[in-house]
Amino acid sequence: MNINQIKYFISVAEYKSFTKAANQYYISQTAITQQIRTLEEHMGVQLIDRTKRPIALTPAGNVFLNEAKAILERMNTAVSKVRDASTGLVGTLRIGYTKGYERSNLSNILRFFHLEFPNILITCYRCDTDMLAAGLFNDDYDIIFTWDSTNILQEKGIEYKLMELAPLVVALYAGHPFAQRNSLSRRELKNETILYMTPSSTGESFGDNHFIELYKQAGYQPNILFRSNDIESILMMVAAEEGISILPSYVTSKLTDAENLVFVPLIGEGEYEKIISVWKSEDKSQALQHFIQRI
Repeated sequence: MNINQIKYFISVAEYKSFTKAANQYYISQTAITQQIRTLEEHMGVQLIDRTKRPIALTPAGNVFLNEAKAILERMNTAVSKVRDASTGLVGTLRIGYTKGYERSNLSNILRFFHLEFPNILITCYRCDTDMLAAGLFNDDYDIIFTWDSTNILQEKGIEYKLMELAPLVVALYAGHPFAQRNSLSRRELKNETILYMTPSSTGESFGDNHFIELYKQAGYQPNILFRSNDIESILMMVAAEEGISILPSYVTSKLTDAENLVFVPLIGEGEYEKIISVWKSEDKSQALQHFIQRI
């Protein structure tokens, strides 16, 4: 049994004619008749009742028709997967991202990539920024989306791409005196109780130092009541009127009907969060390279 015999049999069964099947494949009727007969001899059963007009499948032929179509489909799938594998388009892409970035445009990037390369399994991991950096170097992730809390750009053997400079916003409860403002500066927050969003689990990272320096440039040390990298908890505490917070806009831009929460743009030099994608220079996997080209 070979693949051509299976194709010829399916064609004869669907056309109910040796002549029409032969015309489809540009071979003689004698040739296709012989191929079907050889197939029947190989299987030891009669597949086609040639005494009827038009010809018809025997009970065994009806069973084999379904199996033959399934065999052909599996063969086509196998060939497609082998071709994809030869170009590196089969595999897994492990993506780590900083907490809160699931609300950004990242989900759309992943969706479009999956539609283009459906045989690449994308797995996602939501972590602290310091854990993301460690995971990249430990080969837990192929690429990470993070804001630099570990000064990772100073490390050897990495490459990166700037994804966005996400503007910062002030998260306020609706009854706060600043809730009706169109914008705020960090200097105006001097007397506020701050619920501080940190990128790391330690709260004393390279990224933390950067934002604490912005407070110093505004002329004061912030009154930090609570530190967390759990954005949902911070938002809940703001809504409970325990304080205010400064958050990247990608966290808040998709929030609708946020009860007792108001978000006001924070203006001033450096009032943004730099989001970068980072990967190891030595990682030359085709899945990763195709992904990098599309972000």
